[in-house]
Amino acid sequence: MLNVESLNQYYGGSHILRGVSFEARRGEVTVVLGRNGVGKTTLLKSLMGVVPVKTGQVRLGEHEITHHTPYDRVRAGVGYVPQGREIFGRLTVEENLRMGLAYKPASTPIPAELFELFPVLKQMLQRRGGDLSGGQQQQLAIARALAPAPRLLLLDEPTEGIQPSIIKDIGRVIRMLADRGDMAIVLVEQYYDFAAELADQYLVMERGEIIARGAGRDMEADGVRQMMSI
Repeated sequence: MLNVESLNQYYGGSHILRGVSFEARRGEVTVVLGRNGVGKTTLLKSLMGVVPVKTGQVRLGEHEITHHTPYDRVRAGVGYVPQGREIFGRLTVEENLRMGLAYKPASTPIPAELFELFPVLKQMLQRRGGDLSGGQQQQLAIARALAPAPRLLLLDEPTEGIQPSIIKDIGRVIRMLADRGDMAIVLVEQYYDFAAELADQYLVMERGEIIARGAGRDMEADGVRQMMSI
């Protein structure tokens, strides 16, 4: 579903992403791990088109999207849940969800599946996003990204600042979405146990490069936990 080849990205004179290459397959969760500042968030922003890449190629299915705008990437089937959620605090839950459908006709209904995945959102449709708890806001951010039925879902640290019960719910939803087999998921995460439980494939980043990769079931044997703590 997603093919990334030799991605390089700079902030000013700083070389942030260094020749990053990987594939994310449909029906699988690809987990990207690493300490703060190694380029994980920049990688997702580059895949979403929020920051431009200097060199390299990004392909979604059969189509190259390297230089597409974020808007065009959403239309092509990319969903993005940024770090910090970035919901619209003054808008209601319903209005936030409709933002995920902004490029579709105004009459397009909010998919009922979103309320099956996150029942709390149905109860709070008319509540302002800013009045929700952190965990509820995270569920809203994921639901908003899922509203247009993406083929690729990018998640940037969805467990950050979230209570354990909500983390379990989010993990359950991510696994369910992957198991359906019609979506590729790229998950940036620092919480090792959460990542290990979900990973079909793992990538470890250090200084803008992928320094280790393998099957999710091999993370412990491959010493990934130790890499995270060094």
